[in-house]
Amino acid sequence: MMKHNRGYKSVKVFIILFLIISIVLPLFALILNIHPDDFVKIISSPQFQPMVLNSLLTTTIATCISTSLAFLLAWCIHRSHIRYKSFFSILLILPMFIPSISHGTGLLLLLGDNGFLTNIFGINVHLYGYIGIILGSILYSFPVAFLMLINILRYEDYTTYEAAQVLGLSKFQQFKAITLPYMTKPLIAVIFAVFTMIITDYGVPLVVGGKVLTLPVYMYREVIGLLDFSKGTIIGLMLLIPAFVAFIFDVITSDVIHSSTVVKLYKAPINKKRDCLSYILCILMSICICAPLFLFLYLSFVKQYPIDMSFSLDNIKKAFQLGMGVYLESSLVVALLTSFIGVGITYITAFITSRSKHSFSNLALHLISMISLAIPGIVLGLCYVFFFKGSFIYGSVMILILVNITHFFASPYLLAFNSLSKFHRNLEDVSSTLGISKLRMLWDIYIPSTKETIIEMFSYMFVNAMVTISAVSFLANFRNLPLSLLIPQFDSQSLIEATAFISIVILIVNVGMKGMIYFLKKIYSRNI
Repeated sequence: MMKHNRGYKSVKVFIILFLIISIVLPLFALILNIHPDDFVKIISSPQFQPMVLNSLLTTTIATCISTSLAFLLAWCIHRSHIRYKSFFSILLILPMFIPSISHGTGLLLLLGDNGFLTNIFGINVHLYGYIGIILGSILYSFPVAFLMLINILRYEDYTTYEAAQVLGLSKFQQFKAITLPYMTKPLIAVIFAVFTMIITDYGVPLVVGGKVLTLPVYMYREVIGLLDFSKGTIIGLMLLIPAFVAFIFDVITSDVIHSSTVVKLYKAPINKKRDCLSYILCILMSICICAPLFLFLYLSFVKQYPIDMSFSLDNIKKAFQLGMGVYLESSLVVALLTSFIGVGITYITAFITSRSKHSFSNLALHLISMISLAIPGIVLGLCYVFFFKGSFIYGSVMILILVNITHFFASPYLLAFNSLSKFHRNLEDVSSTLGISKLRMLWDIYIPSTKETIIEMFSYMFVNAMVTISAVSFLANFRNLPLSLLIPQFDSQSLIEATAFISIVILIVNVGMKGMIYFLKKIYSRNI
């Protein structure tokens, strides 16, 4: 029994050391590399105030529009009798499977000065600047907000609505008395999540921002362009503020948000006008969301946009000649290793924190595991530059895997934590009495019982590792460059068709992975 306990403690020590090295120490390294003089220079510079206002203005407007549209579409799909709900849901989340910078490029190709729709209709929306950043940010954040909201609506209990109908409450009164109170706190959490996503993203404003400078773009230019790490660090710390507020709110309200008990699933009443309107909204939004993706697919097979639109494979050949095949291989290696190693570490961490006593070390583990939610990818990448520079992993594939695991740690951890918490609390007492070790319980009981959760964790890490540009942008080099980082490189060289093809390749890989996950879950559900 002593050997079994020793093995469990060794695993716990390893997890603690991993989290300290991958999260805590890099954050301290970031703070220690600030030059106080640079702080004064940034605050007093004439571009600082406009930069902050630009970030806050575009993020606030995009967050409001994105969340409102997501709520409306989630409502249409969940609270109507329209057909093909699954098909519409898939179309509406497709933009999640490409990097954020691709959304800016897609908008440019559609509505730019020489854009596809601009040339057809002759209407110039003057995309560069506020309009471009807001539209691109909506495209980038909408699928995430939609997924979160439709999941929340799925767990609303219908019995309260039945009681309201018996009492004679109108639809508006039911919405005000039942739906709004139920949705308020989850909706605020979604708003915080979307706001954090947008304000820390540099992909969209880098492509369509024009002269409108935002905080993440300034940080990117200072670090990548001018190698001024101190100024980049100061901006990075500023970007931590909204993310940290969102993190605190999420921790405080997490129990409240997920406390609904579903006695009866919601059943929408028959209403032809509502269903007709839902069809119109779903079709229009699906077209708007997927238009850049369809254009990417089209442009991948034209000779030269917009001069020669004849069919050609030249751009695909050019993309491979410029190293796309090697970088795709690098991305797949990073994504697969991130998923395999990341799932193992996050699952074991969740096992320790959910299936052990609430000791100080376990609570500290839980808190550190959640901290990655509050660190934007672009800030985390800078942390790793300071902490790991000069080490044997700096500049290698290993550091890209490590930063991705850390960046996406919290969500898979919470998936596993919630699944493992549902098992009866006395299982550990019974196993201890029978002389069964905790690690044996993990292998024989918990892992087989939570295979579906593990598959979902793998899927989440793989897709995000394929599309991320923020966390790896400061750490990758020409030997291990992920495919997603080729997009800004090709875009700067005006290789529009090659850029479109790369976005489609990333989309195909991620959709293929999601398809495999879907069939694996189906096979698993049949075997239960």
